[in-house]
Amino acid sequence: MKIILTTSSASLDSEVDPRFGRGAYLLVVNTETLEWQAHPNPGASAPGGAGIQAAQFVADQKVGAVLSGDFGPHAFNALQAAGVPMYVYNEVRTAREAIEHFKAGQLQQLDAPARGDCDHEHHG
Repeated sequence: MKIILTTSSASLDSEVDPRFGRGAYLLVVNTETLEWQAHPNPGASAPGGAGIQAAQFVADQKVGAVLSGDFGPHAFNALQAAGVPMYVYNEVRTAREAIEHFKAGQLQQLDAPARGDCDHEHHG
């Protein structure tokens, strides 16, 4: 399966970056072979709509899951609409650890945005 992780540098041994929209890199990884490609996160330098831009990139990659530290409401909605399951880092520090935890079923899958920074948009 191909998955995407947010990382702070372009490497499997990179520390994970907990910011989905503004994380430095989006690492596309094949969980079977551990082959990977690093892409600068298109949202990292965006003046606004970072989560949406990152979510669009993820959707275009046709991956089976995306792993990060948190997903804002806009990113969550865009990824959910694209049918990409979202998982949240737990105590992992590196991308390699996150992949192992994902494969072992130890990461929590999100069914709601991780943080409510747009509370006025929530409808009961």
